[in-house]
Amino acid sequence: MTSAALIEDKHVAFAAELADVARAVLKENRMSRVDVSVKADRSLVTAMDILIEDRLRGMISSRYPSHGIIGEERDWVRPGSEHVWVLDPIDGTTAFIAGMPVYGTLIALAIGGVPRLGIIDIPAIDSRWIGAEGRRTTRNGQRVGVRSCSSLGEAIMTNSNQDYLAQNERPALDRLRAATSARVYGGASLNYGLLADGRTDLALDGGQKVFDFAPFRPIVEGAGGIVTDWAGAPLTLESSGQLLGAGDARVHAQALDLVKDMKSGSAVSANA
Repeated sequence: MTSAALIEDKHVAFAAELADVARAVLKENRMSRVDVSVKADRSLVTAMDILIEDRLRGMISSRYPSHGIIGEERDWVRPGSEHVWVLDPIDGTTAFIAGMPVYGTLIALAIGGVPRLGIIDIPAIDSRWIGAEGRRTTRNGQRVGVRSCSSLGEAIMTNSNQDYLAQNERPALDRLRAATSARVYGGASLNYGLLADGRTDLALDGGQKVFDFAPFRPIVEGAGGIVTDWAGAPLTLESSGQLLGAGDARVHAQALDLVKDMKSGSAVSANA
């Protein structure tokens, strides 16, 4: 069986059902004041994070009782299973609390430790990217694709938040700042949807957890791009959380030369 055959139509449809449920909760509560707690890693969590994750976990356990579940807010269930769902109920919790419309839900299905299906759903701008291995990435049902960019000097780069970078990782951002044409900061997972859309050229992030990045590989690759860790290795459930995405392989190679010597460190949690 080829890797493309591992993702079936029923998996894609079910992932969309999960995203629909998460979006409904977020839209219903987007203007509400929310109760906020601070977790041990200093990241923020709301009642909405927990409510959404619990609902999605219930749906997964009912439909696929043998599948594993990795989520941001609850204990992991069978994370070593062949099929593992990865959930971030609200990616950009701080943005959600502040009412900034860049938060969303991340859903991925990993098979054999590799994310092969991913969804980025940003309800405030009515945008949903779906990527599946062996299929073309779509946004709201329309195929999308990265754009050509031959050099870093022409590239627009995004970074979710430099606070997520450990001190020893910050030179990577400094090097790419100096080398790229323009930078956009903030955006969290939206950055990788825009990369797949061909709106930007390069994305650099650090300090990410598996539930922060699992959907990005199938979404970016399905649009014709590439996303790896800072050593150039493809993303898996075991990746370090150093992310380097590009629409054009030439830009990715040039950026990789500037960051591949940076080791992963500890910084503010990216789960806020």
